[in-house]
Amino acid sequence: MNRPARLAVGVVSTGRVGAVLGAALARAGHSVVAASGVSRESVQRAEDLLPGVPLLAPDDVVRAADLVLLALPDDALPGMVRGLAAADALRPGQIVVHTCGAHGVDVLAPAQEHGALPLALHPVMTFTGRAEDLERLATCCFGVTAVDSDEAAWSVGEALVMEMGAEPVRISDSDRPLYHTALAHGANHLVTLVAEAADLLRGTGVDNPDRMLGPLLSAALDNALRHGDRALTGPVARGDAGTVRAHLRVLAENAPDMLPAYRALAERTAERAEQSGLLRPDLAPDVFAALRPGTGEDRR
Repeated sequence: MNRPARLAVGVVSTGRVGAVLGAALARAGHSVVAASGVSRESVQRAEDLLPGVPLLAPDDVVRAADLVLLALPDDALPGMVRGLAAADALRPGQIVVHTCGAHGVDVLAPAQEHGALPLALHPVMTFTGRAEDLERLATCCFGVTAVDSDEAAWSVGEALVMEMGAEPVRISDSDRPLYHTALAHGANHLVTLVAEAADLLRGTGVDNPDRMLGPLLSAALDNALRHGDRALTGPVARGDAGTVRAHLRVLAENAPDMLPAYRALAERTAERAEQSGLLRPDLAPDVFAALRPGTGEDRR
């Protein structure tokens, strides 16, 4: 695989992702020559992770760089790329990388029109913006996207990811929306699910729900990644419709705002359990009847 030459890196901006990836590229031997950061938190991250790197306006950062790292929110990225192109900050031969999961390389078309090499390198992990994130890169993957027909560009993207210590995984431009949906569905909704379980436990008087949930959820996640649907346990997979109805009643009484999410997830769980053969065919109708509004959730 081609190894990129030592590059002058410009980071726009020093949020949680940008500061960490800039530091990872510096650790790999590249030189971070400029960065942009406005908020107090971004300035502090730059001081901690990119010491001595000057903070400049985004267009000045880009002009100074061979490798431009655009670590911006999804919705802010298109406007930034158009603005940099309009300011003539981009030039032929630059590598322009963005870190958004939802976008492919099409969003970098204005940079490509200026002769830059467009890449999308999305780290599949959550960031704190602190030094420990650098070590976590060794355990994560990056979704790598380049122009489909440009094999050299794919190789450059993969080499950059490997230099940062992570594992590159090719994602075609057309597949980026589905790829990002999968990650957001798993990670973001998992946080909501865990937080709601902790809230319910606090309602029973449990002072440290994290201590109770930690081993259970860690084991459940490990089993799910190893075994898929065969890891399902609990009343839905067992066909215990009476217990499911009891859950719905207690949520209606104590946490009605959580009831729709519980019902939707339990029904999807029942469908997957039935398809995988865990939920017995003779018990499945009662479980679905308990979960669907107006069809039995209040039966005793």
